[in-house]
Amino acid sequence: MIDDNLSTEQRETGNTFAPRFDSLGLLTAVVVDAATREVLVVAFMNADALARTRSTGMVHFWSRSRGTLWKKGESSGNVLTVEEILVDCDQDALVIHASPAGPTCHTGERSCFYRRLEPGAEDGVALVKVKT
Repeated sequence: MIDDNLSTEQRETGNTFAPRFDSLGLLTAVVVDAATREVLVVAFMNADALARTRSTGMVHFWSRSRGTLWKKGESSGNVLTVEEILVDCDQDALVIHASPAGPTCHTGERSCFYRRLEPGAEDGVALVKVKT
């Protein structure tokens, strides 16, 4: 799956999938609701998480805090079913269009992005809950 022998032009404009993982073996995955285009979660994938996502059609991540592979929704049932995977130009980030089976955030919110940072609020309350 990884081909470091590609030229920049081949990687950026060719048709060979050759993901570029960082020094920790990870790439960024942005999951977007396939229907609403709302950003649901940003997490990381290693090669195993990417392979399992592609083979099962269910989003898997690498948990940096737990140091383990996890299937989104494995305990809650709120899985993310892959509809499409987009790859950025240098193949070090993915946008995954997925259909959520329930709330995506571990807090129970639909999206992990449920708060807005208020401009100019340097001290005190700076985050305001938004509708997701």
